[in-house]
Amino acid sequence: QKYLCSSCHNVLKRALQTLCGHRYCSACLSWIVRNNKNAVCQKCKEEDPSTLSEGSLLAEERAFGDAAINKEISELKVHCVTPGCSWSGTMKNFEEHQSLCEYALIPCHTGCGLMVMRKKLADHLENGCVNNVTTCQKCKQSLSSSEYQNHSAPLTNKDGCRFSEVGCSFTGSKEKIKEHEKTAVGAHMLLLLQHIKQLKASLCTAAKAASGFIPESELSLENKLHVFENIVAVLNKEVETSNLEITAFRRQSELDQNIIRGLELKIAELHRCLTQKDAGLSSLHKSLLFSEQASYDGVFLWKITDVGRKLQDSVTGRTISLYSPAFYTAKYGYKVCLRVYLNGDGTGKGTHMSLFFVVMKGDYDALLPWPFRHKVTFMLLDQNNREHVIDAFRPDLTSASFQRPVNDMNVASGCPMFLPLSKLQSPKYAYVKEDTLFLKCIIETN
Repeated sequence: QKYLCSSCHNVLKRALQTLCGHRYCSACLSWIVRNNKNAVCQKCKEEDPSTLSEGSLLAEERAFGDAAINKEISELKVHCVTPGCSWSGTMKNFEEHQSLCEYALIPCHTGCGLMVMRKKLADHLENGCVNNVTTCQKCKQSLSSSEYQNHSAPLTNKDGCRFSEVGCSFTGSKEKIKEHEKTAVGAHMLLLLQHIKQLKASLCTAAKAASGFIPESELSLENKLHVFENIVAVLNKEVETSNLEITAFRRQSELDQNIIRGLELKIAELHRCLTQKDAGLSSLHKSLLFSEQASYDGVFLWKITDVGRKLQDSVTGRTISLYSPAFYTAKYGYKVCLRVYLNGDGTGKGTHMSLFFVVMKGDYDALLPWPFRHKVTFMLLDQNNREHVIDAFRPDLTSASFQRPVNDMNVASGCPMFLPLSKLQSPKYAYVKEDTLFLKCIIETN
C-alpha cells in the first residue's frame, strides 16, 4: 500500500509526501490542486474525518519529494504483462522497456485507426495499411509501399554502397546509403576481412609460382590490400571513438542522476526543516498568546467570541465544552483554568450553561499547601452593566478536584446550573453582544 498513490491508486510516479503524511504522484497532486479550491487529503477523509486539520489541506508548495520511497519503487522487481513478452527487470528500467516492447500494441501513425503490434508495424505499413499508399506520378495508379517500390524500380536511379566491391549488395538513394553505412559498420568490416584473406591467399599463391618474381598484376593486388587495410584501420578508429563517446555519455548520465538525487534529498531536507520551523513558529505563537492572556493575581477575564456557532457545536456534540487559557493565583501560585459547557452538563444539560473550575498541574506545586482551599467566584458580565450573574463556592477539601494534581488537570468542579439558556439568549439582557460574552473568575488569595 505504501507504494500506491492516494489519488489514482497506481504505483507512485515521482512521489510527493504531504504534511499529513500521505503520498501522491507529482502529476496527481498538481491536478487535484489545480481543479479543487482548498482541496483536502482524500486519505485523511477516509481514515478519520474527525481528525481533519490544516495539515490535511493539499498544496504543491507544502509537499516534498519523497526520495526514499522513490528509490524503493525504482528497485521493485517487475515484469511486462503484454502477452508474448517475457521481459522482467526493475521499475527504473520499465518505462524504457515500454517504449521498446515489440509485443506492445501501438496505433498506426498513418491514422488508419488500427492498433498494431510494434514488431509487425513495418509489415502492416508495407502490406496492410489503407493509408500508406503512393500515387505514381506517371501512370496515376495508387499503390502500397512495396508495390510502389517494385513499380517504380526501373524509373529510379539508385546508387550502390561504397563497399559493393567487397560484396555489399545494398542500393538506394544517397540518404538511404548514408544511413546504411552508419548502421552497417560491423557487417562491412566482416566483408573487408573476408576480402583481405582472399587477397592474402592470392598473393601467397602468386609468390610461390613466380619464385621471387612479382608480376605487375600482383603489385596491383598488394596495393589494394594496403588500401583495404587502411580502410579497416579507419573503421576501427571510428568504432573506438563511438565506444568512447557512449562510455562518456553513460558516465555523464550517471553523474547527472547522482546530482539530481542529491538535489532531491536536499529539497526533502529543506521541506522537513520548513515543517519543523512552521511547527516551532506555531508553538511560539501559542506561547505568546498564552503569555498575553495569562493572569497572575487570581483575577481572570475570559472573552468568548462566535458564541452562536460554539453553542450550536455544543448542541450537536461536535465541541461539547471549551477550556479557557490557564491563569495563576500568584506569580508562583496555583495554576488553574475554567471549563464552560454552553449547552450544559450533568443536571444542567440542554437547559443551562454550566461553568466549572479546574486545578491544573503547575511548576510550583511542591511548594504550595494542599488541598486547594481558596474561595472561587464566577461572574457572567452584563455588557450593559445592569445585572451581572454571580455565583461562588468554597472548595470541598475532601474532593479529588482540589488535591495536588497527579495528571495535567484535576476533575472540574463548579456550577452545572450556572445560568438558564433562556436567560443567556434573552434580548432583555446583554450577556451576549455582537456574538461575544465575558466570563470572570475571582479567587480570594488572602
